[in-house]
Amino acid sequence: MIAHSVDDPLYYLHNFRQVLLWVEQRYADLLDAQEQAFIRDFLALGAPAQALLVRMVMRKGELFRSDRLDYAEIGDPQAALQPLLALGWVGEPEQLSLEQLFSLLRKDELASGFAGQLARPRAAKGDLLLQLQPLELSPRPLSQWFELPPVGILQWRLQPLCDRMRLLFFGNLYQDWSEFVLADLGLLRFEQVAFSVDSRALQRRGDVDVAMALHHCGQRLELGEAPALILPALDDLQVDNPWLARRLGRLLFALGQQCERLGDWALALAVYARSSHAQARIRQVRVLERSEQWQQAHELALALAAAPLNPLETQALQRMLPRIARKLGGPPQPRRRPAPLELIELNLPREQAALGVEEAVRQHLAQAGGQAHYVENTLFNSLFGLLCWDAVFAPVPGAFFNPFQAAPQDLHDADFQHRRSDHFAACLGRLDDGSHREAILACYAAKQGLQSPFVFWPMLSQTLLEQALACLPAAHLKQCFLRLLQDIRNNRAGMPDLIQFWPEQGRYRMIEVKGPGDRLQDNQLRWLEFCAEQGLPVAVCHVRWSEAA
Repeated sequence: MIAHSVDDPLYYLHNFRQVLLWVEQRYADLLDAQEQAFIRDFLALGAPAQALLVRMVMRKGELFRSDRLDYAEIGDPQAALQPLLALGWVGEPEQLSLEQLFSLLRKDELASGFAGQLARPRAAKGDLLLQLQPLELSPRPLSQWFELPPVGILQWRLQPLCDRMRLLFFGNLYQDWSEFVLADLGLLRFEQVAFSVDSRALQRRGDVDVAMALHHCGQRLELGEAPALILPALDDLQVDNPWLARRLGRLLFALGQQCERLGDWALALAVYARSSHAQARIRQVRVLERSEQWQQAHELALALAAAPLNPLETQALQRMLPRIARKLGGPPQPRRRPAPLELIELNLPREQAALGVEEAVRQHLAQAGGQAHYVENTLFNSLFGLLCWDAVFAPVPGAFFNPFQAAPQDLHDADFQHRRSDHFAACLGRLDDGSHREAILACYAAKQGLQSPFVFWPMLSQTLLEQALACLPAAHLKQCFLRLLQDIRNNRAGMPDLIQFWPEQGRYRMIEVKGPGDRLQDNQLRWLEFCAEQGLPVAVCHVRWSEAA
């Protein structure tokens, strides 16, 4: 798909047309009669009517003041509006609530229209609404609110249909039409992946309905609706699409978290039991703890410990089991001691606190020799992303289905690596034969600025890259990359803050920095333990601020 230059005032229309043609070409068998008719009738409209419709689609909400639908590139708004009115896609709303009126009209228009009902007509707009709400005025047509309406109000009636089009194109509803604008401006650039027939996220019409249902349930949760009222909408969903199953698992996990906040332990347990989220099993143990069901918590924790799904579960259970055993009256349980770490204790002048603790330590280390950089999670992720670019962006079925994807859809799936095993074997094999440096530098030059789930372009300078490739042993990189692939969601965070290079000696050291009162987080502890076990040089630096002498 070719993005159009924003120098063309109708760039947004050209992009919308391309979306419709893309959807029509790739999802013809999934479109219902209304959607097929919309595409046909839209493409038959004149450019002004098309452009006005797209302007409404891209704006927030479905209600618009008629005097704010005036765009220079469209021309006469009334002429552009007539075909949309004739098709019934736009029209006067049947009724408007008091709150909708206040969102659309200006204060002076409201004060004039409700003058006889306001005790303080010159108050702020928000106060005017508070004065009227106790009257419990029912929704009604605009003409019944005002004898002479101050402005016309129009309703765009096909937003749900256009949301389905957006879903089919992007494969989700969190990306919106602004993606095109950012691409047109050159702010976002994407790798171009070949699309096959089986690359579609949604394979059946039922998948579209399920995706929309999940989206609406998520919106209801965000608006504060009780989980018990939302869950029945999920009970009858038939979800056998892996992409939708992941979304259902995340939604159920979010519902379980809200149940916990509300103290509804029984419902939280039931919801977590239905979720495929990576942390759902641990949350069940935690709910049993919080509700003081110690025996059940102990039995479930033991069962999970026998076959943990990931390192996150292992770490959490190592803490939970001794704690639960104590609650049951058992003897104290020894905790597994972590591998010893190199510790650095620094007293730095208090005035350096303004730099931030990481930068203060970086400058201190740089004065002591070597090249110190603040990298946190960016360096090793970027090196992995550059070396394994071809594997990450391999045209695996169901991974890419639109030209605006920064990452494969199955990035966090358990079989992500397995589905690309040959590609990853070839990429990681370069660490064994020594060709990784050349491959990483070539990718750095060829893919500069393209969106990637791993490569942090703003942080990755040529100098940092050259020093890293000179000082980081291939064997160390391979161990880190393999760990990353074990659990991408959790393992691509928690890496040490700083890295120090001695290029002349070909060595390095990673440093996790902690200021006064700060403590190591769980994902950081897991990375530090991994580094210690694999022999990667790492230290923890504790900083205290000292007063000037």
